[in-house]
Amino acid sequence: MVYYFTTRCGEYIIYMGKDKYENEDLIKYGQPEDCWFHVDDLSSAHVYLRLKPSQTMDDIPKDCLTDCCSLVKANSIQGCKKSSVYIVYTRWKNLKKTADMVDGQVGFHRPENVRRVKIEKNNTIVRQLEKTKKELHPDLAKEQQARLREVQAQKKAQRRADEKAKKLEEMERAREKEERSYDRIMGDDNMTSNTEMNATADATAAEEFEDDFM
Repeated sequence: MVYYFTTRCGEYIIYMGKDKYENEDLIKYGQPEDCWFHVDDLSSAHVYLRLKPSQTMDDIPKDCLTDCCSLVKANSIQGCKKSSVYIVYTRWKNLKKTADMVDGQVGFHRPENVRRVKIEKNNTIVRQLEKTKKELHPDLAKEQQARLREVQAQKKAQRRADEKAKKLEEMERAREKEERSYDRIMGDDNMTSNTEMNATADATAAEEFEDDFM
């Protein structure tokens, strides 16, 4: 079972597993847009925020960040008793799981990409989030594969668009180069004027007329 919540702004979905065993599935079957939240140095739920495609952690609205941190604090046996705790968060793809780790335990591929923020107890926010709570049984593996196929299709379409744009740019450069070359050929220094052509023709005709009497 997975618990789903809607952020107070109504634009984002937050979700978390029921227990440490479901946390394992969430770690395994996350999506590229997911951000992971956990109480620092204490046991807690694993809370995820699903961002919009192409968004980064810098794009997380302040209120949404507070929502996630408040929810993860409230779902920590020790953390919920404290007036404030520190929360760590990072992108789902930065989570690292090795065979020697116990259920619910994670590491990080790049620790420098993990952020840390302090959160105060705020029961009002937690109650607001609880009102949006839904209990679902999603097929996380299937959802992940569907999303990854979408991402691959988008990347493929973008590559085709980039290749087409590059080809059009090369054709435009070639056309401009050809025009510049034509302009040089047809420039004043390389052209014979009508007057010059007529004069040449008259001189040739005169020579031929004289030759007829020789």
